[in-house]
Amino acid sequence: MKHPIAMNLLVFGPEMDQTVLAELAFIAETGYQGVEIPIFNTDLSHWEAWKNEADRLGLQIFACGIAGPSENLISPDSSIRQAGLNYIKATIDIATYLGSPYLSGPIHSALGVFTGKPATEEEINWAVEGVRKAADYAASKNITICLEYLNRFESYLVSCADELYALVKKINHPNVRIMYDTFHANIEEKNTAEALKRIADQTVHIQISESTRGILGQGQVDISSVLLTLEELNYPGWIVVESFGMKLSAAHIWRKMFENERELIRESYRHLKSLS
Repeated sequence: MKHPIAMNLLVFGPEMDQTVLAELAFIAETGYQGVEIPIFNTDLSHWEAWKNEADRLGLQIFACGIAGPSENLISPDSSIRQAGLNYIKATIDIATYLGSPYLSGPIHSALGVFTGKPATEEEINWAVEGVRKAADYAASKNITICLEYLNRFESYLVSCADELYALVKKINHPNVRIMYDTFHANIEEKNTAEALKRIADQTVHIQISESTRGILGQGQVDISSVLLTLEELNYPGWIVVESFGMKLSAAHIWRKMFENERELIRESYRHLKSLS
């Protein structure tokens, strides 16, 4: 495979502690060239050890963010919208420090927050306004914000490729692009590869994730088709393996998907390499 491969560390759960930090060496030994790190802790000093270890191992870092109810850019409460912008800016600072070119994730709105109705024009406008302000700040740091859509059970602002594409076009900022995640696409798209083609001109980052959120190749996602599509599109970027287990309660996975994290990391890498 010509694309470099990174591992998303949410496989270990949301706490980026010393136990997870110690696993970077195994990830590098397996063959991964990068790691994608969720930024929940916005204390910059926390990340010094991570930068040092990644540099020592030669791992590229990518930063991702997830907004909760108190950082919701589309909240009717202006103070919550401001908190969302503050969170994104703080995460951009950390991404800059860690050497990540991107801040990825569904930061256009809050994970798991619903109104029981479709997104309103006002909510869309709040998202556009908030992301534009964040993107202006990201531009000053040479960071690209890569927005991600989630599935209908996790988000309602955008829940398919076409909706996210329309939002990014409306934001209309050179530092805002798309990250495509095959897990959500497997739920929401009629054809994962064809949907990717429709948004390809705005897509700069790819997450490969199984329908089970488990080991790649042990679910229903047609990974071969996605990889072939990336070849057709001359996609120049990275592929990130994103898998979750029971340690990430927000993923609502209540049955064991794999024996341990190292098995998933190793076998998912082997599967991707076997398709190259």
